[in-house]
Amino acid sequence: MITPAFDLSQDSEFLILSIRVPYTRTSEFDLYIDGTDFKFFAKPYFLKLTLPGRIVEDGREKATFDIDKGLFSLRVPKETTGEHFEGLQLLTSLLAPKGSRSAKPLVEDVSTRDNEEQEEDDEEDEFDWQIEQQVYEEISEEELRGLNKYGFGNQRSGVFARLQEELGDVIDIKNPEGTTAAERRQRRLEAEASAFSADHYLADRFEDDEIQGLLKFKPWWTKLQPASDPQGEAAVSFTSDEKAQLRKFSNRSYLLDKTSRHQAWLSLVDILLAYSYEVRSTEGEHNVESPWTIRKLSGTLCWLETFNSLRDVLVSFGRRAVCFPLYRHFSMVTAALRDTVKILHSGRACVLKCLLDIHRVFRENDPAYILNDLYITDYCIWIQRVKSKKVLALATTLEKVSLKKKDLELELEELEEAATLVAEEEEEEEEENEEGASRSDAVSRGDSSSSESSDESDDSEAEGQDCTDPRGGGGTSKDSPPQPRPTNSTSSQVPRELPNTLLSAVEQEADAHPSVSPSSRRLIQDLEERVAEELRITQGSHSGDRAERSSSEANATTAQTEATPGRSCTRTLLEPSPRKNPLLIVQTQETDD
Repeated sequence: MITPAFDLSQDSEFLILSIRVPYTRTSEFDLYIDGTDFKFFAKPYFLKLTLPGRIVEDGREKATFDIDKGLFSLRVPKETTGEHFEGLQLLTSLLAPKGSRSAKPLVEDVSTRDNEEQEEDDEEDEFDWQIEQQVYEEISEEELRGLNKYGFGNQRSGVFARLQEELGDVIDIKNPEGTTAAERRQRRLEAEASAFSADHYLADRFEDDEIQGLLKFKPWWTKLQPASDPQGEAAVSFTSDEKAQLRKFSNRSYLLDKTSRHQAWLSLVDILLAYSYEVRSTEGEHNVESPWTIRKLSGTLCWLETFNSLRDVLVSFGRRAVCFPLYRHFSMVTAALRDTVKILHSGRACVLKCLLDIHRVFRENDPAYILNDLYITDYCIWIQRVKSKKVLALATTLEKVSLKKKDLELELEELEEAATLVAEEEEEEEEENEEGASRSDAVSRGDSSSSESSDESDDSEAEGQDCTDPRGGGGTSKDSPPQPRPTNSTSSQVPRELPNTLLSAVEQEADAHPSVSPSSRRLIQDLEERVAEELRITQGSHSGDRAERSSSEANATTAQTEATPGRSCTRTLLEPSPRKNPLLIVQTQETDD
């Protein structure tokens, strides 16, 4: 017979069952309803469920069949109107076991009802989650080897003896059957201390831009309501693949003593912490490193560790989270702790969905699938059978446990303090170097200014030597501003013989006219004297003396310039006097003889 795909939902009055049975005939459908038992048969499909509440067959039931989809829908009234059936999403727990009501050997578990009564009695005892449990007593080597077990509830042994080739790719401990729980823990602590990298941790601590982005990520479980709300667990939905996987699990019950049950809860927290970290570090997108990250961060999966208290679980996870993964930041540890508390507060359905995701990740990786057989598959079945109040109690207790850096015993606080001091010293050195560079630049600029000033002074002295003062001084007057250099050297060079040349021309003009009267000649002589007085020659832009020069001084300057060949000044200017110069036009009268 084939177990069909099915799904259950409810309202205040009815339980709704959806069963997919394609290629069947409605004439062959057969139903059986009796309290918590439900049976459905349609060749070749057969479905038998044990419901969490009682249903009745009173004529209000209604069934429909969609031929195109092959979907059979059934609405069955509840015996108590308004009753809420818990765990309808936990499909594996609804599937009745074959033959007996228990999947365990009869010598261990006679009936499911007896087992449930025992679990109810055990739950009445309050668990002290912080209590230290006794480790295995050391009696003899042979007896210890017989007690070295692992897996869910410490019920497995001899598995890795048959899988020596895959041993190193799955777990870090060698010869798990030959080591006690205390030896595993000691070797785990030594391996973590050896793997811890202070440089990596400090780099992630002080350069955490990417990690801050991961801390802002919100996983899918943050939107769920607490399981204490009647609609809390109902809000968790499973995909078709997850439902198919739940149907593949065989329904079984587990007979665990108090110590084994306590360790099973603690190992569950350890696995959920590793899973929460992986989801946050990849922002919900699993990759090829996901199987390695989950098993590496979990002491349960990597070292087959058995814990004694919740604090041991948190310390183990915190140490591994700062030793092995890509992002080694203590804030990621605290974020994973908050996520795990939220998962547990959301109830069994949320925990089961996380375990199914881990199961899929390991199933698709070789050889991590071995961990499914040792732990995850059993947890997926077991969590569906535990009471919801047990999960909520664990969440409440875990929420009260605090974890600090000093608890990891890796000297994280000392490293951060030392790194902070070094960073401050480097900043001070950088500031001093910047100040020294600024002072050096200022001194360099001062030296360059001084050199430029000296160069200008040298140029001024050189120009002063080239352009001498007409009074015989070689220096430049401090009171007179420098004169602009003329662009046309030809036009700036005024002949020093200009007054004499002008007078000679006037005399030649007079000689060319013999008829000029004696009075006119006297007038011409007066004009020559006036011109000599009114014209002056300014030499050099640095002489600064613009006083009027007499014609004799102009002639002396001209003579001095002619007497010194090669020392002609290119800055000699001919400037008219500011005094008004009368223009005399001499007219001669020719006698008409």
